[in-house]
Amino acid sequence: MATLSLLNNRPASNGTRINRNSKIFKAIIKAIQDKKGENIVSLDLRKIPEAAADFFIVAQASSTTQVKAICDYVEEQVQKTCLEMPYKHEGRSTAQWALIDYVTVVVHVMQPDARKFYKLEEMWCDASSLMHDDPTA
Repeated sequence: MATLSLLNNRPASNGTRINRNSKIFKAIIKAIQDKKGENIVSLDLRKIPEAAADFFIVAQASSTTQVKAICDYVEEQVQKTCLEMPYKHEGRSTAQWALIDYVTVVVHVMQPDARKFYKLEEMWCDASSLMHDDPTA
């Protein structure tokens, strides 16, 4: 079976495993909440050998403008607080589903129709999931 080319070109992590208390994880969640992202779910993929990252963070945005705003703010806040730039980002031009790849954690910001269609949470149902409701709401 051929390996996905995305995984072939992906850099190896620096050996540091993250968790939900990691600085980058918290910075991403807070940035999404600050821009009013909805239905924020983290999927812990660390026990799944085929997973390309330790965590997926999936959030919903109601418009293309909000998808772009959330992605821009996540990158800005992670760079500011963690001094990290994403390895790659995709999907901002159409802004139905945008992805920010930090190697150990991948952020997915999706509009409702794309989220219903792709069902990432179902695809990775072996992962433990946690909802991140906005504490200021």
